[in-house]
Amino acid sequence: MNRTLASICFGLVASWSLAAVAQEAKVETVVGGLSNPCGVAVQPETGHVFLSDSALGRVVRVVDGKLEDVITGFPKDVFGKGPFYDIGPLGLVFLDKNTLVVGDGGFKDGEECIRVYTVPEAGKPALNFDKDAKAKSGPLTPAEGVLGEGNLYGLAATKSAIYVTCNGDDTKGWVAKADLTGSKLGKLERYIATKEAVEVDAPVAITISERGEIVVGQFGENNKPHDSLLTFYSAKTGMKIMNLETGLYDITALAYSPKSKLLYATDFAWMAESEGGLFRLDAADRRSAATAVKAVKIAPLDKPTAMAFAPDGTLYITVIGPKKADENAPKDGKLLKIAPGL
Repeated sequence: MNRTLASICFGLVASWSLAAVAQEAKVETVVGGLSNPCGVAVQPETGHVFLSDSALGRVVRVVDGKLEDVITGFPKDVFGKGPFYDIGPLGLVFLDKNTLVVGDGGFKDGEECIRVYTVPEAGKPALNFDKDAKAKSGPLTPAEGVLGEGNLYGLAATKSAIYVTCNGDDTKGWVAKADLTGSKLGKLERYIATKEAVEVDAPVAITISERGEIVVGQFGENNKPHDSLLTFYSAKTGMKIMNLETGLYDITALAYSPKSKLLYATDFAWMAESEGGLFRLDAADRRSAATAVKAVKIAPLDKPTAMAFAPDGTLYITVIGPKKADENAPKDGKLLKIAPGL
């Protein structure tokens, strides 16, 4: 293993002794009654938690334990080949205290954009998803034999760009990129063809490492077990640096703890829901770390979809919860939290 790969892989854990620790975390419910929540972000300075309450076509925030509409009116589409999930807005990322970027999920492939909003203060009237967007970038339409892109699920930002996981073109598995010049958003363009790089479908989770690499969780096939991958790419060139097997079913979110600097993943586990949960991704051992990580289960979760750490180390996670046969039944999606300590 060359020195670059070693520094990345061994950086997954603060020390080798940590890999042996597998204490289950205490999970608390912050709010319930959500409908297929698929994105979460913590607002800088205020600490308010924002969610994409996807099937209800809205972005909300949690204030004093209650939900407050922030952006409404997003259209809905359907995701999955059975079971099916209604989805609207998906990924969320803050660029600064007042600037929120939202990924589309409610349009047809080839029509979806990332949209930028100046969020109102708590207690102020909600924005309309279309007329109140101060900017948008996209869509990624079909071009030169390449399919149109949709389901802009995961968003991650650096000072110079926003990176977006896309789930329209299954033959390529694109991560898209929009450059940032200050607060000005550039054109959304296809950047990394992850399916070609790793030969597994569907980039979904995304984060940025402390060293600035793009870190992608490849979801894999819904009906194939343990095929999710963890892949590091150069932000500068888009080239693959390292690809690691995780043994997880379907990674939906990745996040580094601001305290321990360890990397965590959520596993939706589409075909084995009881095995889903929150996992810490440790280097497997000194001999196998070049090809795999050890996924240490921290907490069982029912169809987790997104997560974000607050600066104090509190981890917020969205879960869809049990699928209801009756569409009129109360929704079981939740925002959960794990107190600082991960």
